[in-house]
Amino acid sequence: MHDLVEPIPNRSGRIHVCPLSAVPQVIAGCGASHLVTCLQNEVLVETPLAIRPGNHMRLHIHDIAEPIEGHVAPSGEHVARLVDFAMAWDRVGPMVIHCWAGISRSTAAAFIALCALNPNAPEARIAWLLRSASPTAYPNRLMVRLGDSALGRAGRMVAAVEAIGRGEIAREAVPFSLPCDLSVPHEA
Repeated sequence: MHDLVEPIPNRSGRIHVCPLSAVPQVIAGCGASHLVTCLQNEVLVETPLAIRPGNHMRLHIHDIAEPIEGHVAPSGEHVARLVDFAMAWDRVGPMVIHCWAGISRSTAAAFIALCALNPNAPEARIAWLLRSASPTAYPNRLMVRLGDSALGRAGRMVAAVEAIGRGEIAREAVPFSLPCDLSVPHEA
């Protein structure tokens, strides 16, 4: 008689990054199960019907890299919530992360989530995968610094996003996705 063996969970989920304007199409196209909204409190984003309310995390932050009066700068608490949300994700259904333009806050959130999900992957590799997938990605530097500190990456996350540079200037990014499991080679 053979012992029943628990199957290994499929960790083939992807993280999709997009601007606010593309959220409905990206969610419908990829069948997302989780959503991260990185927008200031003044912009209300309803939870799409396809996403369970508990699977929609909102980070009410402005796209700033230094504190500015009247604005909400990303904080360690925001990054801790993001890391907890990413780690609780089953990585089966895709996750969509968006901000206003899909260039700064959302790419920083995706970079942080990927670093958290892949503790042994080099930060530079993750940053270059991000750049390869999105020529316009310009991760919010404050979020990256906070993520680097929260994940104990000793400045390597900051160095990695500095190494990929500013990227192409755009009003809005083209949606893109990356695999959540970077332990095996994937195409971006």
